[in-house]
Amino acid sequence: MHTYSMDEYVCIALPDNRPVISVRTRSNADSSQQQRIMTSAESENVLPPGRQAGVCLHITSLPGPYGIGEIGESAFRFIDAMREMHLGVWQFLPTGPTAYGDSPYQPLSTFAGNELLIDVRDLIDKGLLDKEEAQELAALPHDFVDYGALIPIKNRLLRLAAGRFEERAAPDLKTACDRFVADNNQLWLHDYALYRILKTQHGERPWPEWAPQYVHRDPDAIHELEHSADTQIADIKVIQFLFFEQWGRMRQYANNRGVRLFGDMPICIALDSADAWAHPEILRIDADGRPEAVAGVPPDYFSEDGQLWGNPLYDWEQHARSNYSWWAERLSASANLADMVRIDHFRGFEAYWSVPADSETAKTGTWEPGPGDAIFDAMRDALGNLPIVAEDLGVITPAVDALRERHNIPGMVVLQFDVADEDFDLLNVTANSVCYTGTHDNDTTMGWFRGSPADMRSESEIRETQQAALQITGGQPDTISTDMIRAAFSTDAKLAIAPLQDYLGLGSEARVNVPGTSSNNWRWRFRDGQLTSGIRGQIAKLVDESGRSLQN
Repeated sequence: MHTYSMDEYVCIALPDNRPVISVRTRSNADSSQQQRIMTSAESENVLPPGRQAGVCLHITSLPGPYGIGEIGESAFRFIDAMREMHLGVWQFLPTGPTAYGDSPYQPLSTFAGNELLIDVRDLIDKGLLDKEEAQELAALPHDFVDYGALIPIKNRLLRLAAGRFEERAAPDLKTACDRFVADNNQLWLHDYALYRILKTQHGERPWPEWAPQYVHRDPDAIHELEHSADTQIADIKVIQFLFFEQWGRMRQYANNRGVRLFGDMPICIALDSADAWAHPEILRIDADGRPEAVAGVPPDYFSEDGQLWGNPLYDWEQHARSNYSWWAERLSASANLADMVRIDHFRGFEAYWSVPADSETAKTGTWEPGPGDAIFDAMRDALGNLPIVAEDLGVITPAVDALRERHNIPGMVVLQFDVADEDFDLLNVTANSVCYTGTHDNDTTMGWFRGSPADMRSESEIRETQQAALQITGGQPDTISTDMIRAAFSTDAKLAIAPLQDYLGLGSEARVNVPGTSSNNWRWRFRDGQLTSGIRGQIAKLVDESGRSLQN
């Protein structure tokens, strides 16, 4: 077994000397100044140097013994496998704590880490848990995530580890934790702890349904809670530290091996989140937390009724008055986790789909103007050049393209969407883009090619797509996954990415998400031994033949 170092408890310095596990975005010396998140040398190129290849795999899908993918040994092993496959970029989904439905795109906080991803073996190694205490987790399924069974068990173990932290943790680990709390308390950490405690006390109901004194953050009520729940508050902060401490070591391990991490940031935040509860002024909601309108997208490939996300809309005038400081803080926190960040639904910055809050579908929405250039100018002034990639899919207008191009933000090309377009040509994919076979919202390439019960296309549309895919790739039905990867790799896009399911040639059974549905998503995991040495060698050959070198 590969042994990985687990004894680095101090903050990890990146090339610009920014600590990873310190998620603060304001310096201790001057609270008005956000840290710059990129050096001048890095700012020229958001995408990797040269042409590279990558893989999309969420952390939850990693193999491992404790019911869910974690940011420990299994992640380190996957990074090693990426090196063998000559893949230089690992893209994952948002890493915030999830709520009902388990979607990473509806996190309970835009700043906090998902506690379920904390590596249990590392807690055992640190002496915070005994191996026997984790046996109930070890009995959970290994090939999919059973959230209903996982969540209560793991949360209990995390609370147990946090309660032992002061007594059992090494001195340098406790020092690092104290620094983490001091750096992040005022910005988000304390509010997040209060929110999680109150949410539990109110039967996990959304915060607008809490007792009025907590909905309105009555100072006396909050002060009383801080006193009565001081131990719980401290434990939540310790658990968050453990997440970021582990993540920092994982990122350093990846970067030291020439692997860049590629994160994901939803444009919207959930109404039921610590961010909305602590900062209602940034949203178009009333004093009781009721939105006047909600976000979504109009009818498209995924849904005849559009997608009604239900997220509250931003008060863009309020953000402008603060010079978009909350956004600068948010992006800086995301950049602490990854070398690049995809902004989901980029077109919402130019114009967003506003749906009346009482609507049953997104059909009734209208387009409203977004902040446009102002938000990117403000974030660049605060942080330096922006390490972002635009998810520019869906209803994209020339105005959206122009906004992205003015700020030199790479866009996306998804072959599953484009191959059936008679005007599409692989030769027209530009260098300043990321080319995908499919994304987390798509079926696997094999499932897409064959069609599945969740597919909205008619049989004739599926046949037309099959013919177009075979013509574009020059491939065969049985090898369509590899052929689509080869097609993506052949483009001028500086970065080409395929989901791990496509590298493995898996069908619809390995699909991770079906948009517009609320059950059986985010559950898929690959198994130890599934990524064989033979497959790793085949992928490396595919990368090398395309000229997409792994940069050290």
